[in-house]
Amino acid sequence: MADFLQVIRERGSGALDKKMGIEIIEASPERLVATMPVEGNTQPIGLLHGGANVVLAESLGSIGTQLHAGADRKIVGVDINATHHKSATSGIVTAVATAISLGKTLCSYNVEIKNEKGERTCTARITCLILDQR
Repeated sequence: MADFLQVIRERGSGALDKKMGIEIIEASPERLVATMPVEGNTQPIGLLHGGANVVLAESLGSIGTQLHAGADRKIVGVDINATHHKSATSGIVTAVATAISLGKTLCSYNVEIKNEKGERTCTARITCLILDQR
C-alpha cells in the first residue's frame, strides 16, 4: 500500500490550500482527513466563510480522486454542493471526506466538517472527473 501522505508531501499543496491553512492529516483514495483554521478564513462579521468550507471540501475530493486515478491522470471538479449547519467563530475545523464512488471516470465524496466540539458545521458532496493522461 502506498504512503499517500508522502505522495502529497512530495507533490506539495496548492497555493490556495496554503493560504487557507489546510493541513492534510490522513489520505487515501477512500478517506481523507484535514484541518483548517477559522482565523483568516472568516466573513467580515467573524464567522467561518461558507466558501472556505467549499474550498476545504473540494481540496479533499480532488486529492482523493488524484490518489485513486494516479499521478498521470488529470482531475477536474465537476460538481460540488454544501449545506452549512452551524457557524464556527474560532479554533479549527476538521473535515473527513469519505468516498461514495471511485470509478474509472468519476469519483464522488461526502465531506463532513466539524468544529472543535465535534459539532457538524457543514456537509458537502463533491464529484470529480478523471480525464485521460496529461
